[in-house]
Amino acid sequence: MIRVLVASIASIVTAASAGAQAPTAPAPAPTPAAACELHVWPAERFNARTTGWGVGFGLIGALADSAGHADGDAQRRTSLSSALDSPGQTAALNSLALADLLKQQPATVVLHDAPLERHTVNDIKSRRATSNSPCYSELIVADVLYQKAAVYGRSLKTLFIYRQFGDAPEAKRVYKSWGGNGLKIFPPKPGEDIQAANDELVSVFKADFEEFARNEVAAQTATH
Repeated sequence: MIRVLVASIASIVTAASAGAQAPTAPAPAPTPAAACELHVWPAERFNARTTGWGVGFGLIGALADSAGHADGDAQRRTSLSSALDSPGQTAALNSLALADLLKQQPATVVLHDAPLERHTVNDIKSRRATSNSPCYSELIVADVLYQKAAVYGRSLKTLFIYRQFGDAPEAKRVYKSWGGNGLKIFPPKPGEDIQAANDELVSVFKADFEEFARNEVAAQTATH
């Protein structure tokens, strides 16, 4: 009887010991958060438009005014496209906290050196980059415009398009708007510092995006 009792106790102890020593199954590793991507394209199209007092004298006055500034605007358009070439645009935008300014989820910014063909920007609704990201968005610089008006002075206006796809093949939300800020140096007069004028363009270009982003966030907030 004693032997049976001892054997039973030994069996219980052995089983308990084995249970205590059995390795605990590891908890499943957390699934990594979906990687968001923000793809950025520079503008293909540049323009320069100078208007004087002639625009106040009807169609004929406007046409004469435009013709009188045509050569100068062509030169300013060339200077604009040189100072804000594709690498210059993407570098300027990449220096900003794009996702934070747009109030979107943290994202890997993917810069595209070659601009999209302007006539396709509004027509193609699907993703413009080959990506399977389940958290995908696009920022497209559509147009860059230098403008000088007799009353309002000189400014740089930039048209941006922000498209949010999420996990869909086509955009779920599109926001398109201009940002515009004044210029004091560009275009430089003969003998003035060209680099300073170019630096101003880059600075104002970034300010245009920041204005666009504020308006985009306000518009998004208003819809919720």
